[in-house]
Amino acid sequence: ASSGAPSGPAAPSVRKFAREIGVDIAQVRGSGPDGRISIEDVKAYARARAAAPSGGGAAPAVLPDLAKWGPVESKPMSSIRRATARHMTLAWTHIPHVTQNDKADVTEFEEFRKGYAKKAGAALTVTALAVKVVAAALKRFPQFNVSVDEAGEAVVWKSYCHVGIAVDTDRGLLVPVLRDADRKGLKAIAAEVGELAAKARDKKLQLADMQGGCFTITNLGGIGGTGFTPIVNWPEVAILGLSRSSWEPVLREGEFIPRLMMPLSLSYDHRVI
Repeated sequence: ASSGAPSGPAAPSVRKFAREIGVDIAQVRGSGPDGRISIEDVKAYARARAAAPSGGGAAPAVLPDLAKWGPVESKPMSSIRRATARHMTLAWTHIPHVTQNDKADVTEFEEFRKGYAKKAGAALTVTALAVKVVAAALKRFPQFNVSVDEAGEAVVWKSYCHVGIAVDTDRGLLVPVLRDADRKGLKAIAAEVGELAAKARDKKLQLADMQGGCFTITNLGGIGGTGFTPIVNWPEVAILGLSRSSWEPVLREGEFIPRLMMPLSLSYDHRVI
């Protein structure tokens, strides 16, 4: 499959699947009539590449014998952790990352969030409100809603707005996608964010639930910290990290006043942004 021979015909859905998992379809040998490439051929190529010593890049690091220094136990990664590890490695090696850190004054943001929850009778999380804000921001800054087509030497601009939400589960990191965030109201977004997170933790997410994202939000406010370096979720070009808000003295018109400040960490693909 890696001989470099021209690839056979493939349906658009197969080519799309290959792009989404980072496979150059020109390197895949089809098993169908006239060399036609199926999704199973793409999967087989991806598995073979992952198992190869080169792994599509540097050889895997070989651990020393850690048992020399004390008792150890080796536990195989789950299929989701393996997939996440491959995807993270692909993103980190293919995207020239820049991370910009800043703080946003979210005093009114938080007042609105709590007031809305009381008025609507349902919880409105920081992440759900951030989805609505990001959807508006992507309209104003469309260069964040693109993908880089390396093979075609082009930039693909998207007219839709699907926002991914990183969810930490006991099986690994999952990123379900909320579709058409720019067309939904806060109540719908709040409900859907909760539903997607629950599906992720209850092992009910389908592959389709995690595809087609334009931009990802990852919220680490629950563990504190003043910032971090989110890894862009390829083939997207940017990801926004939220950290825990805290009260700080802010100088306004010569006087320090308490304001609630949220650290933001924005990682982006420096080829297009």
